Amino acid sequence: MTTITLRPDQPFDLDRTLSCGQAFRWEKVEGWWQGIVDGRAIRIRQDERHLTFSGVDTGFVRDYFRLDQDLPAILSSIDRDPVIAAAIRECRGLRLARQQPWECLVSYICATNTNIPAVKRRVALMAERFGRPVDGPFGTAYTFPEPEVLASVSRADLRDCRLGYRTDYVSSTAAFATEHPDWAERIAALTFEDARQALMEFRGVGPKAADCVLLFAFGFFEAFPVDVWIHRIMAETYLPDLTGKSCTPRDYERIRRFARDHFGEYAGYAQEYLYCVRDRAGQKRGGR
Repeated sequence: MTTITLRPDQPFDLDRTLSCGQAFRWEKVEGWWQGIVDGRAIRIRQDERHLTFSGVDTGFVRDYFRLDQDLPAILSSIDRDPVIAAAIRECRGLRLARQQPWECLVSYICATNTNIPAVKRRVALMAERFGRPVDGPFGTAYTFPEPEVLASVSRADLRDCRLGYRTDYVSSTAAFATEHPDWAERIAALTFEDARQALMEFRGVGPKAADCVLLFAFGFFEAFPVDVWIHRIMAETYLPDLTGKSCTPRDYERIRRFARDHFGEYAGYAQEYLYCVRDRAGQKRGGR
């Protein structure tokens, strides 16, 4: 086990970070978070300002949780109204983890029109059936299968992972990523809008999935994914004239552009903090 002491001026909340729906391969068991990240099985817990972990080194933990990012400065930059201010107070310490692009892309293809437990089951089944077993601090775990592995799997076997109509999307995405192993580097080198369009060329990747992948895997912090919760919060608090209960493509575009203008270059952090308090944020608490 390794223990590091967190800086007092840089807040971090492990529980909020790993339970807020951004990553799908973490579970909390008897006070410890257990996860598989980039082929490594990790066990980690937080006791106030101390992080104790095994399976990876200190550098990996700092990089994955972006512990060297100046979180107070980021939160100060997005603190533009009473609603986000309340979310910051309640969830202070929530950070955006640095996810691996390939797994993040497939995970969010699997996340369309569903809930988080269902996504976790799909991702876990793909890993258990087609990933590589690794010995970890909590027993045998399974890496997320590489593109060439999923590209070689029959659609019938993929469908058995409860992918449903997403089976074809995952299969074709795996085939493309196998043929273009530099796809992630190419997207990372683009501007935000160009990277967004490039991701939406993958089958099954719409605006929300693209924005999630850009935010969580590529560090485009201006991305502002809009799900049903965020749409509700924005409609009730910031943009009361939005049409209807469902988020139309026009609504989505309007919300994300408003968020970028209102919250600034770290709008993605605002999105995650609003999502963190989703049960209470959309209650017209004095926002714009």
